[in-house]
Parts: sequence; C-alpha cells; structure tokens
Amino acid sequence: MPKRYWLLKSEPAVFGIDRLAAEPGARSAWTGVRNYQARNFMRDDMRIGDRAFFYHSSCARPGIAGIVEVTREAFPDPTQFDPSSEYFDPGASVERPRWLCVEVRLVRKTRPIGLEELRTHPELAGMGVLRRGNRLSIQPVDAAEWRFLCERLAAAEPA
Repeated sequence: MPKRYWLLKSEPAVFGIDRLAAEPGARSAWTGVRNYQARNFMRDDMRIGDRAFFYHSSCARPGIAGIVEVTREAFPDPTQFDPSSEYFDPGASVERPRWLCVEVRLVRKTRPIGLEELRTHPELAGMGVLRRGNRLSIQPVDAAEWRFLCERLAAAEPA
C-alpha cells in the first residue's frame, strides 16, 4: 500500500511540537481526537510509515511546525477511559472503545509555515486546511502538495 500523507492539528498550549520533541524517543500517542471523521481516518487509512505535517492551530501564528511519522496504527485512546481527562467519554468502555489514536514520532521540526504563506501558493489551493470552515484535526494531504511543501521546506533550511 502506498504511503499516505496527513496534516495533524494540535494547539501548542495543549500539545505542541516542543512537547513531542521532549517525549522519550520523540514519540507520543495522538490522543484527544473527538471527531468521527478524523477517528475514521486513523482507523481506516493511517498506516505505519505514513508522514504528516504537525500543524499548530488555535494560536497567534497557526501553521506547520514539523513533520511526524506514524509509528503505531490505530488503538483505543486511553484518555476516553480516564475520568480526570478532559477527553473522558462516559459512553466509551474498554470492551467497546469509541475513540482511537495513533502513535507518531517526530521526524524533524521545520521553519514555521503559516497560513498566510500556504495561501500564496496555487499548488496548495486544494489543501483542506485552507478551506473556510474546515476545522478537522486530521486531514489527508495530496502527494503533490506534500512534495511541494517538502521541497519548499528543504529549500528554506540551512545547509
């Protein structure tokens, strides 16, 4: 199966790229997703080796902050079972989990690429993150969009 590409949104005040970098092995479960479409992307489509842009959202400067790789396919999100978690779901049970997560590993931080910059490139016009009202926390990224952005990131990185 070919590698797929994604954009994963997280609020940096909740779980930013620096926090992922500080985790053991720079790995973490991508927990707290409470949207069925995003959950289904994890369950049905995300595979080990897939890559994703780590996107900071709901902050002063939203945008891409890094690249991560899926290192574990979908499994029950443990926060749904924890009554002290803001992501607790009393309707979920261990026998019938409602919410899933994947594990990701930081590949590298990138220079920030904000929404304003993303909007300046016609090659990215179809990206979900650029569509008005699209608040989905996990979004597919087209392979051509991925290549274009990675080339822009590489060109902007110091040698």
